Amino acid sequence: MSHAQVITVDGPAASGKGTIAAGLGRQFGLPVLDSGLLYRAVGVLLERDGGDLDDASAAAAVARRLTAEALSDPAFRTRGAGEAASRVAVHPQVREVLLQLQRTFAAQDGGAVLDGRDMGTVICPAAGAKLYVTAAPEVRAERRWRQLSGQGESVSLEEVLADIHRRDARDSGREAAPMRPAADAVLLDTSEMSIEQAADAARRIVEAARARQGS
Repeated sequence: MSHAQVITVDGPAASGKGTIAAGLGRQFGLPVLDSGLLYRAVGVLLERDGGDLDDASAAAAVARRLTAEALSDPAFRTRGAGEAASRVAVHPQVREVLLQLQRTFAAQDGGAVLDGRDMGTVICPAAGAKLYVTAAPEVRAERRWRQLSGQGESVSLEEVLADIHRRDARDSGREAAPMRPAADAVLLDTSEMSIEQAADAARRIVEAARARQGS
């Protein structure tokens, strides 16, 4: 099956990739999957069950119950959920369970937008357009701190920056599908960009990729 109409948006936490992916979905009329929510859901639901985030078998069992439609719980977007996601994402068993769900989403007629950390390298390496969205850790920490504060969470900017560094190290250093740009991904650094500027840059990257395919 062709993945020419699939757009992958990878990158570290709070880089802006989720906002960019959602915008691309609207601009190109495509469904969007935030794969990070899958891992957040596994972590949160496992903890609700009284399980251990370091228990790979238990985490995989939770992952088998998930569907892409069951990701609307606000608890999946908290600071704690992000930390839990990073911990369960190191388990190869969990990644294997969720891999097919994500590939099924990518295989929809007409294409899709996939947002995550290994979408362009593992989940859909044949995607027609690949972006790797990043920003300086300090910029990402301030963005996440503002988001969490807006949700009513009491946390310092220093704590969020420490979270960012810890998650970056764990996500890029894990043995299973480490976070890294695909060889053919276009790097988009949003450190000095507004949301509108980043969205416009992403749109132009996708349009350029599609123009090359059509030439």
